[in-house]
Amino acid sequence: MIIRQGKQDEAGAIAAHLLLAMEDIAYLFIGAEDKSLALRFLETLVAQQGNQYSYDNNWVVEENGHVVATALVYDGSQLHELRKPVAALVQDAYGKDFNPEDETQGGEYYIDCIGVSPDQQGKGIGSKILHHLIDEYVEKRGATLGLLVDDDNPNAKRLYERLGFKVVGEKWLMGKHLEHLQRSPAD
Repeated sequence: MIIRQGKQDEAGAIAAHLLLAMEDIAYLFIGAEDKSLALRFLETLVAQQGNQYSYDNNWVVEENGHVVATALVYDGSQLHELRKPVAALVQDAYGKDFNPEDETQGGEYYIDCIGVSPDQQGKGIGSKILHHLIDEYVEKRGATLGLLVDDDNPNAKRLYERLGFKVVGEKWLMGKHLEHLQRSPAD
């Protein structure tokens, strides 16, 4: 298993894994519960540089030459700039306004989502990605990692806390109440 930065020619595989993690949110963005439309929407964004979902903001897990998971991570201080192309696509292609709440802010690299292939779930891949991200951002770069966890997902919260993440606040995103956790070099 290899964990590495995503590549532009993997946009389809990355988008499919992102959709696993954010299907409901993608439907809200495009205004329709249409899986193929949501996948095309994400694939368009993943293939481009300079937006929230870009391939270069994704870490992929490769196994036997195939992407089996992805983790979307970006600098929280760049959120508004990274959202501009997303908002433009949502407006131009779907005629909808795009103005979700800020899920991150400056001072953290934000783990937006992690998507693992259904046939690979339960094998510890999510934990391995998190360990990799902690090593890459917290240990090597001396940066803080942040993420949001849903109140309805206590298992995920326990995993994050076991890995040293601490609750630092609350946020609302797309109508959902979430806890904001961070892992910093001081932890």
